[in-house]
Amino acid sequence: MLSITNHDRNRLGLNYVYPVLSRRAEGLSIGINLNPNNACNWRCIYCQVPGLQRGGAPAIDLALLERELRELLQDVLQGDFFDRLHVPPAWREIRDIAISGNGEPTSSAEFCRVVDLIGSVAASLGLDDCKRVLISNGSLVHQPLVQQGLKRWGELGGILWFKLDSATDAGLARINNAGLASAKARANLETAAALCPVWIQTCLFLQDEQPPALHECRAYLELLADLTARSIPLQGVLLYGLARPSRQPEAPRLSALPLEWLESFANDIRRLGLEVKVSE
Repeated sequence: MLSITNHDRNRLGLNYVYPVLSRRAEGLSIGINLNPNNACNWRCIYCQVPGLQRGGAPAIDLALLERELRELLQDVLQGDFFDRLHVPPAWREIRDIAISGNGEPTSSAEFCRVVDLIGSVAASLGLDDCKRVLISNGSLVHQPLVQQGLKRWGELGGILWFKLDSATDAGLARINNAGLASAKARANLETAAALCPVWIQTCLFLQDEQPPALHECRAYLELLADLTARSIPLQGVLLYGLARPSRQPEAPRLSALPLEWLESFANDIRRLGLEVKVSE
């Protein structure tokens, strides 16, 4: 049974493709996991991936990926998928095809070819208008091949959810174990926004029963204000909390923020002129 609290990538026993009910997509999302080795160049303390390890994506079997994606989409469109997995009636629609998964997808050497593959399969099944989402930490946007893939993604109607959990060096180190300066994250964000539509996605939570520090919130808002003042094209901000438990060592120290806190911070962002969507 599909649910918003269980995003098991192995539900159907496939290598690369998996279905989830996404609270942010508000319906069925067809996920594409380019990191089946559970490897990522970051280690976010709220990450739900079990056995997460440092590294990049493995070589991708593009023929297998294409077959899995096509067969799952056909099952959803023409088969008994929704009945078999007990999907609630209100969620029985493909809301997006998402490149996501168990690590940083743009670390895949086949990233550009995967973008074209998704476009080809979607077109062949009459899904040209289906929303396409790339969920990325944005850390590799400076690489020419990643920029090529992002540009093509945008041409195909895709959008990028760019992870930005902090606007400070200390925050990026604490939350994401990123080894990335905030100035570099900002530069990558601006580059990405020039290549395809970008939403900033930010995970907020209690750590040791404390909400994000005031100086962290101020730095985040100041960054958004600066980007807005300089007309960097952002679609908006996705704020979300801990709907699923972390699988990292810090898990016992993390808990969900009250919805009222998230909404209050969202209103601070809205006053800058940006659209904000909140998911607990």
